[in-house]
Amino acid sequence: MSPKHVVFKKVSRDKSVAVYMAQRDFVDHCDFVDPVDGVILIDPQLLQGKKVYVMLSCTFQYGRQDTDVLGVAFRRDLFLLTRQVYPELQDKDNLTHTKMQRKLLQKLGDNTFPFFFEFPDNLPCSVALQPGPSDVGKKCAVEFEVKAFCGQHQDEKTNKQSSVRLSIRKIQFSPENQDLVPLAESTFEFLMSERPLSVKLSLSKETFYHGEPVMVNVDITNSSNRNIKDISVSVEQVTNVVLYSNDKYVKSVAKEETEDCVPCGTSLKKHYTLFPVLTHNKDRRGVALDGRLKHEDTSLASSSIVKQEVMKEVQGILVSYKVLLRMIASGTLASSEVSLEVPFRLMNPKPEPGKFKLEPDDMVFEDFKRAYLKGVVYGDDDESPTEA
Repeated sequence: MSPKHVVFKKVSRDKSVAVYMAQRDFVDHCDFVDPVDGVILIDPQLLQGKKVYVMLSCTFQYGRQDTDVLGVAFRRDLFLLTRQVYPELQDKDNLTHTKMQRKLLQKLGDNTFPFFFEFPDNLPCSVALQPGPSDVGKKCAVEFEVKAFCGQHQDEKTNKQSSVRLSIRKIQFSPENQDLVPLAESTFEFLMSERPLSVKLSLSKETFYHGEPVMVNVDITNSSNRNIKDISVSVEQVTNVVLYSNDKYVKSVAKEETEDCVPCGTSLKKHYTLFPVLTHNKDRRGVALDGRLKHEDTSLASSSIVKQEVMKEVQGILVSYKVLLRMIASGTLASSEVSLEVPFRLMNPKPEPGKFKLEPDDMVFEDFKRAYLKGVVYGDDDESPTEA
């Protein structure tokens, strides 16, 4: 049998415009980004002589949709590009870039028109901070959207009945280089102790994949006169909102608190396993996600990779991860906390060649809609980052 591929569709309420796309997630492979392509099916009679446009946008929003502090709006279009689809400005053959588009044009008929966008090099990936129960109407996110609409010109106010909005995601795959092994080591000296405490913290590799356990190696040599107790290891997610606010959120997304101790004059070598996954953090306010929480296929946000020539502020939100080792050094007169950390990446694995985007001989159409996480509602499916 010929392989089947799902093609997602969304139709405007007045049936004048419909969008068909083969993907909802578009991958940044570091050296290139998957282009955004699809087709638009129109009803010329319902359009009543209006033109049809398609727009790709990347939007940063922070706070409430209606917030305006000292004349500074907390929403910015990081990227916005609109193209006219109908009437055609070029021949269809010149506008058709992919095999999928050609098959859709053949299947849907003469009133179908292709569109194609390429992402600029400096755009961030999709990321959103998880809202809390009291954060109704609030949002902190970098979001992408494809929007099709009709009008006499592209700048006129959009009629919601004759427009289609599709929230898409730009996600990151892990780079190829996996040779670096994160390692940190330090010695700590204490008052009235002739010898120090030596601590080494290392990971098995630099990049871990979403859902994969993080293996942590701890090596403690306690030559001091202090007793080491209350050892804990955690994965810390660090989120920097670098546009407008420069807020910083540090959330522990996986943690193991132990009863391990290292009395003076002894040592400890131990492996710990941590599981930084969304299922353990889906109710926690401020945790960064790969897109909005209502998407069932969302995970914790991937580590941000920023090219050297790109300004960090343009990225809107930057996410990084580290493993943090904490312990208490207790003495006769006083106790103090000792800590050590190593950075690492948490990302999506790069798929085998040819398996990410299938070019099918047969297609199945499904409504463009993501499933909801159980018990979580975050906005309407038609909610648009570019309108509010």
